[in-house]
Amino acid sequence: MNRSVLYPSPQTAPAASAAPPWEGYGYGFLGVLIFSLTLPMTRLAVAELPPLLIGLGRALLAAVPALILLWLTRSRRPDRHEWPGVILAAVGIVVGWPLASTLAMQSVSSSHGAVFNGLLPLSTAAFAAWRSGERPSRSFWLWAMVGAALVCTFALRQGHGTLAVGDFWLLLAVVLGGLGYAEGARASRTLGGWRTICWALVISAPFIAAPVGWLASQQAGWPSADVVLACAYLAFGSMFVGFFAWYRGLAAGGIARVGQIQLLQPFLTVLAAALFFGESVDLATFLFAAAVIVVIAGGRRAIVGVKK
Repeated sequence: MNRSVLYPSPQTAPAASAAPPWEGYGYGFLGVLIFSLTLPMTRLAVAELPPLLIGLGRALLAAVPALILLWLTRSRRPDRHEWPGVILAAVGIVVGWPLASTLAMQSVSSSHGAVFNGLLPLSTAAFAAWRSGERPSRSFWLWAMVGAALVCTFALRQGHGTLAVGDFWLLLAVVLGGLGYAEGARASRTLGGWRTICWALVISAPFIAAPVGWLASQQAGWPSADVVLACAYLAFGSMFVGFFAWYRGLAAGGIARVGQIQLLQPFLTVLAAALFFGESVDLATFLFAAAVIVVIAGGRRAIVGVKK
C-alpha cells in the first residue's frame, strides 16, 4: 500500500541531514518493497479465508506489537488536537483500506489492484489539501483527472467493457486510504509517524476483536501454511515493520527525496505478482502501471496554493 504522507515528527527533521544518503534510500526502498507485496499476499490469503477475517484480523494482530512498543517506550498519549487525526487514520488505513482492498482481491488480481492503488498518493494529497485549507492547483487536478481516466480505461479493458465488483472496492480503498493517511499526517507532525500508526492500531483493537473472534470461530480448521504465512506478513510486515522502515528512510534522507522511491511501488507489485505469485500479467498492465507512475510523479510536483 502507498504511505508517502505519514511524515515523521518535525523534531526528527534536523537529524536527517547528518545521515549518509544510502541510509535514507535504503530504508525507504525496504519500506516500499514490503508494501508492494501487500496485494499479492492478500490475494493469496483470500483463496482460503474470508476477506472480513483477513482485513480485520491483520489489524488486530498488528495491534499486539504496537501496544508492546508503546508500553516499552513509555510513549505519551495523543493530545486533544492529535486524537481526531489518529482516529480517522484508524478508520482509513487500519480498517478501511485493508478491508476494502481485501474484498477487492476476491474478484480481481493483485496486478490489477496495483494500478488502482497507484493513485493513493493523489487521493491523499486531495484530502490533505481539503482538510488543511489549501487549494490544489489546476495542474494537480489535471493530473488527477488523467490518473482517473487511466484507471477507468484499464478497468474497462480488463473487464471487456464492464467494471468488476472489485473495481468499486478498489475505488473505495483509494478514498479511505487517502483520508486515513491525510489525517494521520496531521497527527504525526507532533506525535510522530510510528506513534501515530501504533496508536491507530491500538484504539482499533477493542472494536474489531469481537468480529475477528467470531469469524475465526466459524473456520472449520487451520488454513494451509502458505496462507498462514501470508496473513503473518500482512499483519507484521505490511501493517507494522514496513512503517518503521519507511519512516526511518524519510527521517534519514528527507521526505522530498526518499518519497520519490514510492513511485516504484505499483511496478514492483505488478512484477511480484507475475514472478512470484503466478499471475498472468500482460504487457498492457505493465504499460498502464508505468503510466500511473508518471501521473503520480506529475501530481506530486504540482504546486499547491493556500486558500485566501
